[in-house]
Amino acid sequence: MNLTGASALVTGGASGLGAATARRLADAGAHVVVLDLNEELGKELADEIGGSSAVGDVTDPAGVEAALDVAGEHGPLRALVHCAGKGGTVRLVNRDGSAGDLDLYRQLIDINLVGTFNVLRLAATRMAANEPADGERGVCVLTASVAAWEGQIGQIPYASAKAGVVGMTLVAARDLASKGIRVNTIAPGVFDTPILARFSQEIRDGLGAQVPHPARLGQPDEFAMLAQQIVENPYLNGETIRLDGAIRMSPR
Repeated sequence: MNLTGASALVTGGASGLGAATARRLADAGAHVVVLDLNEELGKELADEIGGSSAVGDVTDPAGVEAALDVAGEHGPLRALVHCAGKGGTVRLVNRDGSAGDLDLYRQLIDINLVGTFNVLRLAATRMAANEPADGERGVCVLTASVAAWEGQIGQIPYASAKAGVVGMTLVAARDLASKGIRVNTIAPGVFDTPILARFSQEIRDGLGAQVPHPARLGQPDEFAMLAQQIVENPYLNGETIRLDGAIRMSPR
């Protein structure tokens, strides 16, 4: 997919994996709309890359539609990279003997899984109205996690949601094949993002040392490189690709 003259939507695009991806897609010729809850950071990045910003929650149809409207003003929507998500800890049985937090579980499933479905369905609807370009109308890149396979203790909602995204990928690709829209997912391992910035350097180094090769945290631009390749490679469809340096997470 050639993005010159097209628009792209990056959710969670104000920082981390999303920001790196927004920069790459802008360099590839797209007008990138950065959708994020952080209005200040989103606008700052959009100004940097010559794109646009929108404030919204990925679980809110109206907010996502508004961001897609902005994208449509700058060319046909040809690419979606959905990076927005949220972590959180839920145990089945808490230390005090009480049952795990059902409300928090539902909230995290809503953000990470239902939010993914919401953004995908709305973006795909816009793409389906495009004129084909080299045989395709658009490309959607979702974000899972290695936690979909090796979720650690306390990650039940996050692992459940990311496993759902993995399960969604092939079915979505088959569903949208007749529309000329591809769907793929990236499952990152441990990446150097703002989520890890709150930890000490010692803890961050320890996480990186668990990666077989290269023995370090992943860099956001390495995620962005793969997202761009997925967008540009027309035969890559229905796949979930682990981007993790061959790590397999331990139980804790």
